[in-house]
Amino acid sequence: MDFNNVQTIYMQIVDWVFEQVLKGAWNAGDKIPSVREAAVRFEVNPNTVMRSYDYLQQREIIVNRRGIGFYVAPEAKEVIMAIRKKQFMEVELPLFFKNITLLDIPMEEVMQQYKEYKQ
Repeated sequence: MDFNNVQTIYMQIVDWVFEQVLKGAWNAGDKIPSVREAAVRFEVNPNTVMRSYDYLQQREIIVNRRGIGFYVAPEAKEVIMAIRKKQFMEVELPLFFKNITLLDIPMEEVMQQYKEYKQ
């Protein structure tokens, strides 16, 4: 994984977990990599991975089954979608509106691009 300088590493790992669930690579009840396995995979300190997993546990996206490992929680996908939607609506959408206004792009042109994207 190539980490960027914009976001903390532990949150980039959280986003990676979000992606795995949203794209269906991991489903409710699936076992996820252990802290040690993830640390090796991402070439980071295990404490960084544990911080990511703590964040995910607090939001009930993953559950820890003591002695067995971490698993995707039953409602993980819905929780992730709610988190991502909130972020999109509060951060990304206002920036999008700012840019189309500054660039004087009509909403009809945006809608046409959206229709083409959906196809």
